Amino acid sequence: MKMLREDSQDAPLFGEDNDNIRQKKPNIRHPLATFFHLFFRTSAILVYLLCDIFSSRFIVCMVTIILLLSCDFWTVKNVSGRLLVGLRWWNQVDNNGKNHWVFESRKASRSPSVTSSAESRIFWLGLVVCPIFWIIFVFSTIFSFKIKWLAVVIMGLVLQWANLYGYVRCKVGGNTNLRNMAKNYLGFQIFKQAMKKTDR
Repeated sequence: MKMLREDSQDAPLFGEDNDNIRQKKPNIRHPLATFFHLFFRTSAILVYLLCDIFSSRFIVCMVTIILLLSCDFWTVKNVSGRLLVGLRWWNQVDNNGKNHWVFESRKASRSPSVTSSAESRIFWLGLVVCPIFWIIFVFSTIFSFKIKWLAVVIMGLVLQWANLYGYVRCKVGGNTNLRNMAKNYLGFQIFKQAMKKTDR
């Protein structure tokens, strides 16, 4: 695995305050990127939920959802991630045919006022919440025996999960083991709660 990154602490996660990133300009600096970051993913979810009402043609609904999911994947991976949080990731194949995942983070010292906390919150919430919907859709499709929709909801889950995974790896570091990071975070939270109880 290959990783090119400068400083992941410079791109705020969930809009936390960062001393290096101060802006006195409007919170939404990239309104078009912010809009399309949410538009395609929410549109795909709405079309899936409402397609039986508007159209009885399965193929039309399926193609529409897949196009929206594809547009969302491309937009989040290539545009909104770079503009809203200063992160990007991609996969490249070397001359030997091996895959290398590349994770990058924009350094705040180069552009100190580019990232806003409002845009960061919108980016991360949209990135985290929408895959949860697709997980619910997978289970509801299985339990309601709507097997023809299973391929569509799995595609929605895979495309949105790929972006979430890629950006989390950008944020925490491409060589970091996410399972160990989650265990350490959980352990820290439990320790913090225990310390609060002993202080009382």
